[in-house]
Amino acid sequence: MTTVTKVTTPRRGFLRKAGAATLSAAGVAVLSQVGAPRGSLAQTMDAGGDTQLLNTALSLEYEGIGAYELAVGSTLLEPPYEDTARLFQSHHERHAEALADAVRTLGGTPVEPKSLDEYATVLNAAALRDQNDVIALALRLERGAAEGYLGLLPTFEDREFSLLAARLAADETMHWTALTLASGNDLPKDALTFGS
Repeated sequence: MTTVTKVTTPRRGFLRKAGAATLSAAGVAVLSQVGAPRGSLAQTMDAGGDTQLLNTALSLEYEGIGAYELAVGSTLLEPPYEDTARLFQSHHERHAEALADAVRTLGGTPVEPKSLDEYATVLNAAALRDQNDVIALALRLERGAAEGYLGLLPTFEDREFSLLAARLAADETMHWTALTLASGNDLPKDALTFGS
C-alpha cells in the first residue's frame, strides 16, 4: 500500500515567489496580506483562505488589465504589438472572470478593480518612454503573475482552484514567452526556469 504524504506550503510562499519576480508595489502590498495573522484585515475578510487567495489573484489580474489598457492608450506601441497587447488584455479579462466566479462559488464577494489612474501611478506609467519600456513592464508583470500562480498551486485547500491556478500560470508563461521573443531576447537555455 502506498502512503501519500500531503506537503503543505505556507501561503507566504506565494508572496516570496511573486515578489521576487518584480510585481508592482501595489501587487506586493496586496500579497503581503496573504497568510497574515488571524485578526488582521485580510483574515477578517475571509477566514477560510481560498477566497482570500482568489481575490488576491483577482486584484493582480485587474492590474494586468489596467497595464495593457495603459499600454494601448500610450500610443507607444506599433500596430502588431498593440494587437498583441489587446489579445493579452482579453486573456486577463477572462482570467478575472474565472477568478471572480470562483470567489462567488465560495460565497465570497469579488474585489473590485481600481481606477486606471491608480494603476498608472502604481505601475509608474509616466516613466514609459517607448515601446521597449512598455514591453519591459509587461515582461515583469507577466513573469510575476506566472511565478505567483505557481506559488499558489500547493496553497489552496480546494484542489480545483489549484487546477485553475495552473491554467492561469500556463497563460502567463505563454505571454512572457511571446513578449520575450518579440523583444528580441533569447529564451532561457535551462529548463525549470519558473517556480524556482
